[in-house]
Amino acid sequence: MNEPGSIATFEELYRRHARDVYRFALYLTGDTAQAEDIASGTFVRVWAASDRLRVTTVKAYLFTIARNLHLHGLRGRSRRVSLPADPPVPRPGPQLEAEGRERLGLVLRALGRLTPTDRAALLMRAQDGMSYEEIAAALGLSLSAVEVRIHRARLRLSEEEEGR
Repeated sequence: MNEPGSIATFEELYRRHARDVYRFALYLTGDTAQAEDIASGTFVRVWAASDRLRVTTVKAYLFTIARNLHLHGLRGRSRRVSLPADPPVPRPGPQLEAEGRERLGLVLRALGRLTPTDRAALLMRAQDGMSYEEIAAALGLSLSAVEVRIHRARLRLSEEEEGR
């Protein structure tokens, strides 16, 4: 962002990243209402922040805020997020929906069994194409820790796929 608090730059930031932040929050929570709250809260915090954002790290910055809001919401609840057995799915064609619904449910349940940090790292890499360096900065981990967490999360998902 060029100027903190500038309406034009905030609108551009929101337009470019709101869908990604919402999708990330939805995968973290498994609940559309919570995802909407987290996405909204993320942009409220950005608007209120007095820091100057670095354009190359905006997505990691937004995901860090969203993840922190999610973790803050977990306090007082169990440490693991339970994902719904029948997850909300965007409206693809009927054939695609029928083919993918069962597999999507299996993957979401498997993601729900990962630790919140492992799930966040894997989603940042696989879903949003973030670099390991950006993920490390967003999660406050070392580069090697991020690489190990993503590798182990992928192995665990693969093992569950084979075991079904």
